[in-house]
Amino acid sequence: MFLTIANLLNARDLARVRKKAETLNWVDGTRTAGGRARAVKRNLQANLRSVPGEALHAFLMEAIVSHPVLAGAAQPHRFSRLMLSRTGEGGFYGRHVDNARVGAGDERVRTDLSFTLFLSEPDTYDGGELVVETQGGLHAAKPAAGDLVLYPSGDIHEVRPVTRGERLACIGWIESAVRDPQAREALFELENLRASLAGKLAANDPEHLVLDKVISNLLRRWSGG
Repeated sequence: MFLTIANLLNARDLARVRKKAETLNWVDGTRTAGGRARAVKRNLQANLRSVPGEALHAFLMEAIVSHPVLAGAAQPHRFSRLMLSRTGEGGFYGRHVDNARVGAGDERVRTDLSFTLFLSEPDTYDGGELVVETQGGLHAAKPAAGDLVLYPSGDIHEVRPVTRGERLACIGWIESAVRDPQAREALFELENLRASLAGKLAANDPEHLVLDKVISNLLRRWSGG
């Protein structure tokens, strides 16, 4: 799955996030990279454990967790803590695979899906595309600010070098309640069908109940725990 969710943040929310980001303490991004990834990472990351950082983290998390398309596509069980990255001219994050688990203690999650929420308008920087290598080929993304890209954590991916300006983004990981990716995609298609039928059928039509039953029973079969 390689999915772009448009307008997760609106213009007012983006302005708020960018303003808050300017007040944060930024550190070398290699501190949070493991293994081979550390050698190919050149960016900065914000300290979100500070008081202003925690407030921004809560604001972004609420917007991400509450989005219905993300919920339908990912079937989230747990979210990692978020990261805020800043990549200036000459910065990049070369080809790598995300760790199978991130976080520690109660915050530790299995990484089934990764996401990048773009916070900079694409015309304010050159380069900086998110490139994901899937079985179907390369997917390159440099969407509008406020858009979120969701992709499998196990796929090789990179952030291409920024050659002008600055790329600001929010990154995180999801442990899905439905571990099998094909099952997740099937459920997402059924959720999209349910949304489509809601605008075409009367509320009391029996097709709604049948579809609800199918989705619920598949979730019982496929969900872990």
